[in-house]
Amino acid sequence: MNIEDYREYCLSLGEDIEEKLPFQKFKNGEGVLVFYVMGHMFSFFDCNDFTVISLKCQPERIEGLKAQHECIGNPYNESPKHWIGVNPMTAPDEVLKELTRNSYEIVKAKYTKKPRKKV
Repeated sequence: MNIEDYREYCLSLGEDIEEKLPFQKFKNGEGVLVFYVMGHMFSFFDCNDFTVISLKCQPERIEGLKAQHECIGNPYNESPKHWIGVNPMTAPDEVLKELTRNSYEIVKAKYTKKPRKKV
């Protein structure tokens, strides 16, 4: 998947998504595009080197995904316990879309306020 198609896919996941270039002041960070839901990152990559997209993932899925798909490895600059890195040039589009949606849903669920039970 190319960079523009991936960007459009991320933005299509919901109306609550923001995209920013938050690392402009850091050396080698000026081209990092980040997608947020509920103010928290769910996907990011370097626009100047579109070879790794970092995505949140359930820890129990990570090793199996790496074994199943050569395009999945370690994330860029995040904990490999909760994040994966996906090569968008070699990943099948459906795999990349599923993992991106999964990342979005993990982050959104974590930061969505749950209604309090009435006592």
